[in-house]
Amino acid sequence: MSLIEKISNIRATDPGQIAQRLAARAQPALTELDRLMVIACDHPARGALGAGPNRMAMASREDVLQRCVAALSRPGVNGFLGTADMIEDLTLLGALDGKAVWGSMNRAGLQGASFEMDDRFTCYDAAGIQEQGLIGGKMLLRFNFSDAATAATMEACAHAINDLSARGLNAMVEPFVSAWKGDRIVNDLSVDSVIRSIAIASGLGRTSAHTWLKLPCIPDMERVMEATTMPSLILGGEVSDDPEATYAHWAQALAQPNVRGLVIGRSLLYPPNDDVEAAVDQAVELL
Repeated sequence: MSLIEKISNIRATDPGQIAQRLAARAQPALTELDRLMVIACDHPARGALGAGPNRMAMASREDVLQRCVAALSRPGVNGFLGTADMIEDLTLLGALDGKAVWGSMNRAGLQGASFEMDDRFTCYDAAGIQEQGLIGGKMLLRFNFSDAATAATMEACAHAINDLSARGLNAMVEPFVSAWKGDRIVNDLSVDSVIRSIAIASGLGRTSAHTWLKLPCIPDMERVMEATTMPSLILGGEVSDDPEATYAHWAQALAQPNVRGLVIGRSLLYPPNDDVEAAVDQAVELL
């Protein structure tokens, strides 16, 4: 039986099982985790289905789930980040038992859309994250100084940080300085721009006590990480043509005192040699 057949049968005939399985799922406290290896898979909900040269790599849910299950099964992997559909599918497969799980919150900034900067909260809210027993919520926050939609997204993220913090839940903020280049949004990964994004994101909300950052890995991470006291996780970004260089850059970032681990999606789920287990194991070794 395929994973799609197995899960769709449950969804059609016993949807209440989803809430039951989520309620029964064991999860460590964030304070108990010294180093984090989090698998991320919230790209499809933003219409971003590409990985490497294949722009429809994530089109098959069967394949995506198989890759996520393989990655989550490896020793040292202790977390997952995704939208409700992914989290519920993987919960029904038992793949998230014992993992720290974050719910992805704003996915309205669809890749390639004219309204991409109007990144409204269309997925999890703080109440849903609490009800499903997740450890926190993740939000994408792109600062485009030439697009007025940025202000509404900032305000929505500030409210989300407040709502999560009031419940004692983690708020994982992924900030970028971004700009339109033709009909595409491009993130500015220069050191100064990443530092500027950190400074703005760190000040959002009525408290930052539960705020963590999800940051790109760029040259001079020592200078970048001096910009904040927030615990931070390093993201993987696009699939690299030179994975060994990517691992070396992750290792340099992990040496910074406020970096708590990695949160990686396509770089590990779609490695150039297509060996998910080996790619994940190599990343875990860095921790």
